[in-house]
Amino acid sequence: MKKIVLTLLLSTLVFSSQRDDATAKMMAEFEVSKAAQQKEFTGYKTALNKEYATYKKELKTYWKDPKLSTKKEWVSYTKDKKSRSEVDFKNNSYTVEVIAKSLKSATDKIKERISYISSQNTKQVVQTDPLQKRVAKISESRGVVTSSVNAKPILSTVIFNSKPSRREVKNYATNTLKKNKIIITKAKNKKEYIYKVTVKLPKNSKIKLSAVYQGEVSKNAKRFKLPNELVFAIMQTESDFNPFAKSHIPAFGLMQIVPRSAGRDSYRLLYKKKGQPSATYLYNSKNNIQMGSAYLYILYYRYLRKIKDPKSRLYCSIAAYNTGAGNIAWAFTHAYNMNKAAPIINKFTPEQVYNKLIKDLKFDEPKYYLKRVTRRMKVYKVAYKDL
Repeated sequence: MKKIVLTLLLSTLVFSSQRDDATAKMMAEFEVSKAAQQKEFTGYKTALNKEYATYKKELKTYWKDPKLSTKKEWVSYTKDKKSRSEVDFKNNSYTVEVIAKSLKSATDKIKERISYISSQNTKQVVQTDPLQKRVAKISESRGVVTSSVNAKPILSTVIFNSKPSRREVKNYATNTLKKNKIIITKAKNKKEYIYKVTVKLPKNSKIKLSAVYQGEVSKNAKRFKLPNELVFAIMQTESDFNPFAKSHIPAFGLMQIVPRSAGRDSYRLLYKKKGQPSATYLYNSKNNIQMGSAYLYILYYRYLRKIKDPKSRLYCSIAAYNTGAGNIAWAFTHAYNMNKAAPIINKFTPEQVYNKLIKDLKFDEPKYYLKRVTRRMKVYKVAYKDL
């Protein structure tokens, strides 16, 4: 009997040792794979930043303030870099600036630029914008997941009641220039002038901009068991519906996906394999909304699943989209462990959870973010009540 027990004990120890070895090997392989993937993306990010820096340096030949796109602003230049447009999605306006020697020459170029931004879709911009063409080229050679950009209206649905003809676009540019003052200042080279015109967009622009993505939002909200209004509110708060949004982190597109974190996690959920999306991949609205919705699913149904009350978990998920799940735990325990924070959160009412987050989140930005998203959800719930 002792021999049998000893044999079983030895077998158990051997099996346990083999299992531990296999687990250690698997973890080691995972870490190696993760490090390789991180190195790959770091190479892409470095190449991307270098391209932006190079382009900005080229712009300095002509412009004292060489601007590039941000989260809430889409900036685009002509091939010769002497005309630019800046669409300010947050403040509902756009500005066109042209470097020229005479008002007559500038007027024609301003009209061309107004026609461009008022009629082009996202696919056309990627095919024609000098910087976007460079960004797309980097994506193809750096081991990140890439994609062509789908054709979505940018400003045309805000400005026109239906898809405009060439004549309608031309008339719009002419009439817009007549109604708005041209401001003239000296150019950097002193021999030319900058001719600038700023145009206000219609007051109902946000709803019209959001309507472009109604189908994709509805589809993904249903797939990932999310409220439609949540996806819309996150999108507005992240980018104000700027399809070419880019932050310094960098994060890209409508829902501001960070490739190495939310992008990587969402890609694994969606496709059951490793992958980190490129900037061009995320400028495709279909990909971006799918990934943003998938990440909200990960936050709500996985990382924060131990929070029992649906409304409390929703508040935490909104803030976590901005600041990460660990910082939600910190607000309640001053530690980054959600397993320890969840029982404490579960003792509070949803209103108490909301107030605690507003008071004790580690940074101010997620506090304002939570306020904006919850307020905007109410607007989109009414606007899209039939979805």
